Amino acid sequence: MKQIAGGVTAPKGYLAGGIACGIKKTGTPDLAIIASEVPAKAAAVFTKNKVQAAPIAISKQHLQNGEAQAIIVNSGNANACVGPIGDEIAVTMCQAAADYLNIAAEQVLVASTGVIGVPLPVEKIVTALSVHKDILSKQGSVAAATAIMTTDTFMKEVAVEFELEGTIVTIGGIAKGSGMIHPNMATMLGFITTDVAIEQPLLQKALSRACDLSFNRVTVDGDTSTNDSLFVLANGMAGNKIIDQVDKAYSQFVAALEYVCLELAKMLARDGEGATKFIEIQVNGAKNEHDAVTIAKSIATSSLVKTALFGEDANWGRILCAAGYSGVDFDPDQVSIALGDLLVYQNGVGIVFDEAKAKTILSQHDIVIRLEIGAGNAAATVWTCDFSYDYVKINGSYRT
Repeated sequence: MKQIAGGVTAPKGYLAGGIACGIKKTGTPDLAIIASEVPAKAAAVFTKNKVQAAPIAISKQHLQNGEAQAIIVNSGNANACVGPIGDEIAVTMCQAAADYLNIAAEQVLVASTGVIGVPLPVEKIVTALSVHKDILSKQGSVAAATAIMTTDTFMKEVAVEFELEGTIVTIGGIAKGSGMIHPNMATMLGFITTDVAIEQPLLQKALSRACDLSFNRVTVDGDTSTNDSLFVLANGMAGNKIIDQVDKAYSQFVAALEYVCLELAKMLARDGEGATKFIEIQVNGAKNEHDAVTIAKSIATSSLVKTALFGEDANWGRILCAAGYSGVDFDPDQVSIALGDLLVYQNGVGIVFDEAKAKTILSQHDIVIRLEIGAGNAAATVWTCDFSYDYVKINGSYRT
């Protein structure tokens, strides 16, 4: 497997693009379309928030037959919590994309991101699609990735190419997300395309697992949004032997899909609102994977841990405390904690360590925190960022 350029248009048979249609006050790009030349198998994972935006309801309806051919996305407005008109707006967006592409509206998936509780001016989208006739291109992944950004500071895309039973196949993806990032899922939108031929139930199985190991293991601020959506389209245009069972080919596909999702998820944590540090939390020696993930997420979501890391303070007590209230049963006297390669806590007590070296480690942009639990052989990793002054500035006036 090798990483290549192209994002969502790297696989065979996909076009994408992005334009400004006037939803954002800044006049920057705010509408994206991703389209396959042929109908594709489709799967998705959505937010577990009880409050869900209208695009999620409509996309779930359109996914009932397991197929889709296009995705339309807007930024600047979430189309959430606006009443029944929200569904009408989402349907209108699908129809506008369908008319533009000359396909059925039911073949279009829809997503939105931005401010909640304000009706989306969908007429701007309809007008833009009637005026702009050259939105899509084989080089349009960057434009699409840029158009879905809100508080993101950089666009996020990745693609990989690998051999599957003698056939070269490709998976590409773009995502957005910077704040309201938390497992299950985040204020993130992710769009994956592939030219692999695979049965829909296995595509859904693969996406769900990849999501659990990537987007559900990043957190910025502990908030889960109303609009989180992760879509994958598989159009089969690579011409590989169709994956119709859990075998070696399926495992190879899952591994590549996990890689794409994980690379995008890490970008979300790196781009956390106001973030100055990218933090990897490794938990080893847990009784099972669930315990390892739970401990790591507890540390990753601790405001005290995140502010200490911003201040470059080797406050291992906050790390241990967050592990202790995770709800996982373990013996603190068996735990050890290291900042990078510097051991700071072992067997129930803090140990004397080089404060200058700790400061050097914590002054880096990328920081690794390692915990050994001493309860078993399971491990898990979670990614997060620090809390800086700028996080408050960004979110204190987000709506206005």
